[in-house]
Amino acid sequence: MLGISFDSAEENRAFAEKHALPFPLLCDTTREVGLAYLACDRADEAYAKRFTYVIGPDGTIERAIDTQDPGGQAAALLG
Repeated sequence: MLGISFDSAEENRAFAEKHALPFPLLCDTTREVGLAYLACDRADEAYAKRFTYVIGPDGTIERAIDTQDPGGQAAALLG
């Protein structure tokens, strides 16, 4: 599991420590990944849309959900 944010490495480190994230939080300050995965429409957007992707062993997206409720994303993936 990985998380990706538009924030800097320092901001991500502080956020991950504050919330005790059990996974790496990567930086996408150029929005390249966000644009590729439709988490933003333009490279100048301040915030990403919240999506959760399940990527299979072959690198293809097996499942995608719009994560309106981050706390409920596990249930949405299982449901």
